[in-house]
Amino acid sequence: MGNQLLEKHFSQMGARAKVFEIAAPTWRQRPGIDIGTDKSGEFFDIKIATEDGVSYEVVDLNKNLRHLLLMARRSTGKEKFLCGHDERHWFVCAVPGKSITKVENAMEALQPAFVRQQASRKTNRHKNRLARRNEAFVRQGEWFFVPFPELDFKIDFLNQIHKNEPISRGRGKAHFCAEVFRSRGESVMVCTRYPSGISMKRYNDIVKQNPKANRWNWRAMQINASVYARGKVRHPDHKTIHLDGWHQVFMNTENEAPGMRHVVFLD
Repeated sequence: MGNQLLEKHFSQMGARAKVFEIAAPTWRQRPGIDIGTDKSGEFFDIKIATEDGVSYEVVDLNKNLRHLLLMARRSTGKEKFLCGHDERHWFVCAVPGKSITKVENAMEALQPAFVRQQASRKTNRHKNRLARRNEAFVRQGEWFFVPFPELDFKIDFLNQIHKNEPISRGRGKAHFCAEVFRSRGESVMVCTRYPSGISMKRYNDIVKQNPKANRWNWRAMQINASVYARGKVRHPDHKTIHLDGWHQVFMNTENEAPGMRHVVFLD
């Protein structure tokens, strides 16, 4: 699909898109899809490396939702991306699955299996399953919060509740929850240099080899844990939500998508 036609499809959902070719990619000029900003506001910043051999085309467009499904054709296969508007800003998200042809399919594919199951069981209208709030869950950005009332009756974990706790996929801006409880999981140490976390053993080795590393603002967290949140959830790019009672926390499935490596956008 030519660049002009690509930009036309984006304009039909009220967005701007700019396609750039870069001869020598750097860490500042990475090929992929990002959200850029100029004097006219936000735009979809699509950078293509000269030798990348990729072509983009719009597979589906939903003007009402202000979303479109973008496909990248590469020698290694096809990749899908959901581009759209969520509350306050434009976003791009890699989509998992091989048979995604509609915007609605892409939104469903980004829901974790348990979230889809709950939405199918508890919502009466199909379109409500894609809403940010319905009978089954509340969504804020890439995070889904599913009611878990069983936790309200347990009192033995009260001393394990963390206040104003960040939840993060390891990069981008964290979402802050008024209260968080984690069950099981693996303990890791996190700092700006290691946002995805490292094991306690590796942390001890680093501090032992470099005493100055002890001042890197480390924070003890857990990965692969069952996470529950309650109260307000804040994020600068999203409207604050309030969780009445404990909710189990699930991240969307973008990390399962092969196109994730070509998404530069960090919310």
